[in-house]
Amino acid sequence: MSEEDIRAARLEKVEQLKQIGTNPYAYRWESTHHAAQLQEQFADLPSGEEVDLEAAIAGRIMARRVFGKLAFFTLEDETGTIQLYLEKNRIQESMAEIDAEAFNHLKQLTDVGDILGVKGTIKRTEKGELSVYVKQYTILTKSLLPLPDKWHGLTDVAKRYRQRYVDLIVNPEVRQTFRRRAQITAGIRRYLEQRDFLEIETPVLQSEAGGADARPFVTYHNTLEMELYLRIATELHLKRLIVGGFEKVFELGRIFRNEGISTRHNPEFTSIEIYQAYADYNDMMELTEGIITTVAQDVLGTLQITYQGATVDLTPPWRRVTMHDLVKESTGLDFRAFSSLDEAKAASKNAGIPGVDEAQSIGKLLNLAFEEKVEGSLVQPTFVIDYPVEISPLAKPHRSQPGLVERFELFIVGRETANSFSELTDPIDQRERLEAQAAKKAAGDLEAQGVDEDFLTALEYGMPPTGGLGIGIDRLVMLLTDCASIRDAIAFPLLKPESSFIKEFRYDSKTQTLTVEFDSGSVYEYFKVPPSIKEEWDNAPSKGQYFNKSIKGKFKSEQLS
Repeated sequence: MSEEDIRAARLEKVEQLKQIGTNPYAYRWESTHHAAQLQEQFADLPSGEEVDLEAAIAGRIMARRVFGKLAFFTLEDETGTIQLYLEKNRIQESMAEIDAEAFNHLKQLTDVGDILGVKGTIKRTEKGELSVYVKQYTILTKSLLPLPDKWHGLTDVAKRYRQRYVDLIVNPEVRQTFRRRAQITAGIRRYLEQRDFLEIETPVLQSEAGGADARPFVTYHNTLEMELYLRIATELHLKRLIVGGFEKVFELGRIFRNEGISTRHNPEFTSIEIYQAYADYNDMMELTEGIITTVAQDVLGTLQITYQGATVDLTPPWRRVTMHDLVKESTGLDFRAFSSLDEAKAASKNAGIPGVDEAQSIGKLLNLAFEEKVEGSLVQPTFVIDYPVEISPLAKPHRSQPGLVERFELFIVGRETANSFSELTDPIDQRERLEAQAAKKAAGDLEAQGVDEDFLTALEYGMPPTGGLGIGIDRLVMLLTDCASIRDAIAFPLLKPESSFIKEFRYDSKTQTLTVEFDSGSVYEYFKVPPSIKEEWDNAPSKGQYFNKSIKGKFKSEQLS
């Protein structure tokens, strides 16, 4: 049967349930137990024995085996599964006043996917299966759409993300991932609150996007008649709180960056930023170790974890090594020894480092060499310390190494998990760096920051020495739940609508007609499209974005199929 036929058949069952006086969409149910609780409590119950305990439980039917006067259902709730032992005489006797044909209606009008509430005693069958020996049942929700085949599950990765609710139903390990995610975030908050850190919420809508090098999302406030940005970091507002007299603050929340999507990046993600007055990046290293090891131990029960086949030991202390030393170990290049940019570029090319020509300083070359030759090899927890000033506009100058700042990034399994500075507190230095960023922004750098005048004013009132730390929650969850992709660690990752995928397009220059075919099978013709638009589309970095902005809705069109 097709999905449409199955849905039609189940709609007919909905009507039949209504005709016999049963509401197929009940209002409430009160359970006394969950599946896992019963499985644990009666783990030692011998086969064939029954316990005279009245249990009420609810969940989704995941499997049905129906015989003449006997049926066995597998019921799944949030905690696990348990068998329902359904016997005609027992159910008919217990439900005689409610429904004289209760057992037959159970057989005929329920399906896999329905949500059922049952009451009964606990019995282990002769075959050793712990069961609820049902006396009464209530259909709580009639499911109209079929679940994926139990032998194949929901294996289409894109469909799993688009229909996460189905993914959660048929793949219990996915529920476990998000249960652990909740435990991780709760554990981080608990760890910080026990150390007198205060969580304070900061604005999501901001008049100036700052605190990171990232392209922001832009929106518009109609009443105020002004452009606003979705925040790319919580940093600058949390620092304002430090200026205002708070000594330990943090915020765990959503960040928005208008950038690419990959196994490690989602435009909407979760991070925590933490600021501590009278501390520096050395204190932040200790704090980072404490947070991650405590949460790992609490959630997983061990500091020896496996990620995608690699064994990772989270036992502190973690290695601390400068970016210069790591690059020298990997490439043999000592960037401190170069006297000119040309000399550094020539040596970098000889070492096989790509993209050298675009680098505008020795510091950026050093970072490029690190990203290309070192980053992916850092499997065990490693604090990479002392970064070039050119790539760290908000960090304090290194107290003993000219040209560097007091910054670290934590790398585990080849990816950045945390970022920290001894925060820049000199308002004059900070202004110079932000103005340099603003010049890049004006020149077309979409990721460069602007000048946040109010933040600079706050700094002029005086910010105490401060250590700042940011941890990517999604990447930490990936690490501690062995998720290969960030989309597996986010319940509802951002996805392109299926209907918007452009499969193919053709342009007729004579008639100026653009024909666009989408993955959904739809084909549209757009008329009087000038050649200049076609050329711009060909050269656009994002064809989908250009189509939606400059073609769709701008030209008269006709749907062909």
